[in-house]
Amino acid sequence: MSSASSSSSATEAETLRRSRILKSKLYLDVPLSKVPVIYSASYDIAFLGIEELHPFDSSKWGRVCRFLISDGALGKYCIIEPLEASNEDLLVVHSESYLKSLKNSANVASIVEVPPVALFPNSLVQEKVLYPFRNQVGGTILAAKLAKERGWAVNVGGGFHHCSGEKGGGFCAYADISLCIHYAFVRLNISRVMIIDLDAHQGNGHELDFADDRRVYTLDMYNPGIYPFDYEARRYIDQKVEVMSGTTTDEYLKKLDEALKVAASMFDPELVVYNAGTDILDGDPLGRLKISSDGIANRDEKVFRFARERTIPIVMLTSGGYMKSSARVIADSMINLSKKCLIDMGKNAT
Repeated sequence: MSSASSSSSATEAETLRRSRILKSKLYLDVPLSKVPVIYSASYDIAFLGIEELHPFDSSKWGRVCRFLISDGALGKYCIIEPLEASNEDLLVVHSESYLKSLKNSANVASIVEVPPVALFPNSLVQEKVLYPFRNQVGGTILAAKLAKERGWAVNVGGGFHHCSGEKGGGFCAYADISLCIHYAFVRLNISRVMIIDLDAHQGNGHELDFADDRRVYTLDMYNPGIYPFDYEARRYIDQKVEVMSGTTTDEYLKKLDEALKVAASMFDPELVVYNAGTDILDGDPLGRLKISSDGIANRDEKVFRFARERTIPIVMLTSGGYMKSSARVIADSMINLSKKCLIDMGKNAT
């Protein structure tokens, strides 16, 4: 293909992407009585008990909200429910062939790492597994709009950072981070986005999607000795901070302080997308780091302070975390952010 044909094809693809984004219904108008904390009961996955075969706590998202409500930190009716991302929404980043591959239960089983899923009719897999994920994608996309309007937003889900436009994996079926950013480019007139990915695992999905896109700056702090071992994607990380198995809280927070200083000097974002995985928690079987629950609250506070002091809108996604205690840790961290006046969860905030 000639360079002219290639350029024309790229322009057509970009025009189609823009058209899909402008037609989307995911950017809801939300009343000010609601707090920019996004969650729907449809996030939680219950699939005849086989979800227990994966170490991820697939009811984590609902438990986070129940803790916040029972602690008096968040009013039950203040939470924002997103819409499900449609096929047209997903095509903004995903190829037709990738979305078609999800109509094969064996492919979905491989992505979510639960082999028995392959044995079920795809209609059931769509309803019990992919529908919850699509709702979380809708939440991540909406979060950017709310962050622009209110200064911050938390999607109590999302953060599927192992999925790119062409490939899923690691319990990530849709590329919600990439989708969120493309929507922000078009609908929010934003042209510089910083991804701060502090999940224990490398965020290879968004790294591949934005490999040659200078509008996106990636700070990824991850354990190089665990999944996904994606060496190609590592080449596209703007700021790579590797933390080895066994890294303790003090060492981790010191590295984060240094990394945020460098990031501030290297890039001036108009939006921060913060992937706040709790799989760095001490005892997490997959993350293999030794960060205390207070250390996670401190980490989140540092990232929010980085954005809020610079008046940069920030989106937080909860991402990975493979212990039942993760939900309590996330809730406690959000309460700490509220106490430090970095977020405002309303008149009920403690």
